Amino acid sequence: MNPIILAVIIVAILGMVLGLLLAIASIVMAVPVDEKAVAIEEVLAGANCGACGYSGCAGYAAALAAGECEDTSLCSPGGSACAKSIAEIMGVAAGDSTPMTAVVLCHGTEANAGNIMDYHGDMSCKTAAQLFGGGKACSYGCLGLGDCEAACPFDAIHVGENGLAEVDSEKCRACKICINVCPKGVIELAPLYKHEAVVYCQNHNKGGETRKMCKVGCIGCMKCQKTCQHDAIHVENFKASVDYAKCVGCGDCATACPVGCIDMTTFGKLVIVDPVVANVKPVEKEA
Repeated sequence: MNPIILAVIIVAILGMVLGLLLAIASIVMAVPVDEKAVAIEEVLAGANCGACGYSGCAGYAAALAAGECEDTSLCSPGGSACAKSIAEIMGVAAGDSTPMTAVVLCHGTEANAGNIMDYHGDMSCKTAAQLFGGGKACSYGCLGLGDCEAACPFDAIHVGENGLAEVDSEKCRACKICINVCPKGVIELAPLYKHEAVVYCQNHNKGGETRKMCKVGCIGCMKCQKTCQHDAIHVENFKASVDYAKCVGCGDCATACPVGCIDMTTFGKLVIVDPVVANVKPVEKEA
């Protein structure tokens, strides 16, 4: 027999045998797939951000499918639509999911807070914070070196010309990645599409010390707490914080604040339709 033909026959037979062995191996060694988990993962946002408390979208989907988790609203980037889709797959009632956005709680610009030193090292907030807390006069303020900007997978946060990080709430998916990388802890989540009070300060020093550091820092005077009729703002450890679930956007706390660290803010586009509750004229606002 022609050696070339013989070689072709041998190779063909070997290919068939190896193919058969691989087919058998794929059946014997196959990992069972939970179709429900696959279906859930397909409707998740796909950010793999870990905001749900699991390792990623696959981990959250697996926990839901296995009955280890019953909360269908943990995917912040996916929002209410995602929670509804998961609930339909699970055959349960959808959990409530309030649309949220990250917000940088600092107005400590150079004009308001200033610097105590010129920093020329690695342009990283984490690195700068290890050197006497960074260059800002306020040790609690945004350093503006962009760790949050570099970490955001949605291009939703950037350092502005004023030296502070700013969030584009229309792009933000509330994944908490920027919150986790900020060494100063000045970023938190706030509800979207709601007219609400926001305390733009994270300083926990006593009032006298804060005034030396920043013109618009919270001094813990408690005027906001005493003024609020809805129990929506409290001062703890010399810093005011807002309970967004209780805040009705009346603006009384902002008016009472002597340093102006409280702003009435609407993140995203909102049409205010109840001027009595909101204490303002109906107006369409942009973030």
